[in-house]
Amino acid sequence: MYTHLQERDAARPPVTVSTLANMKAERQKIACITAYDASFAALVDEAGADVVLVGDSLGMVIQGHNTTVPVTLEDVIYHCKAVSRGLYRPFLMADMPFMTYASPEQALNNAVRLMQEGGAKMVKLEGGASQVAIVEFLANHDIAVCAHLGLKPQSVHKAGGFRVQGRKDDAAEQMRRDAKALEQAGADVVLLECIPSALGAQITAELSVPVIGIGAGPETDGQILVLYDLLDITTGRKPKFSRNFMAGVDSPLQAIKNYVSAVRDQSYPAPEHCF
Repeated sequence: MYTHLQERDAARPPVTVSTLANMKAERQKIACITAYDASFAALVDEAGADVVLVGDSLGMVIQGHNTTVPVTLEDVIYHCKAVSRGLYRPFLMADMPFMTYASPEQALNNAVRLMQEGGAKMVKLEGGASQVAIVEFLANHDIAVCAHLGLKPQSVHKAGGFRVQGRKDDAAEQMRRDAKALEQAGADVVLLECIPSALGAQITAELSVPVIGIGAGPETDGQILVLYDLLDITTGRKPKFSRNFMAGVDSPLQAIKNYVSAVRDQSYPAPEHCF
């Protein structure tokens, strides 16, 4: 009946927020991957990943949109349900789609749906200082939160495209302040996307919570890649930070294992993947 007590003594106990905090403290790199269905989720689990994100990137790699903006809460709940059925050990995080957290009350209602219906254990939302009140409200209701800074795909139209963020001193300083404010508000994890490596290293050193990077340099506490990018399924031009882990292997499982190993031994990201 009390499966959580059995899992605690298992050979592969499920990853929790505490696990991730301990990994940061012990300088163990955290390997994170997006996934959108049960079959790939099972491979990601077997490969030893620590965190799985059901990202609104599904709008682009699954649905064929040009941005993540069209993705709905129902879309993420659907894919989160599927992914949760394929996982045992990894910690499951879900994106809150565009305009599903415009107010504290809306954010709480939608986060609850992602957890109760989708099976997520943490929700991720984009934004800096403007989201401090939302993060604090969710944290005060015992919702685990990942705050997303840097390139924010949901803001692509306002930002004028997918561009590296934090290159200028004032923008970098603002991102540092935002990261600290979000941590103080109760964020359990901070994700940094498409920022200079030096800034990624600085923010990681300044925060006590785990910092996950995607195009944020090698010094973050962990890395995340879109599964379809690392398996070389994505068509067209790839982001600079992506790497084809299918090269030289004969199975998706081995490619995912190689990604996890590369994150652990810090051979990924290499200089050519950084800004």
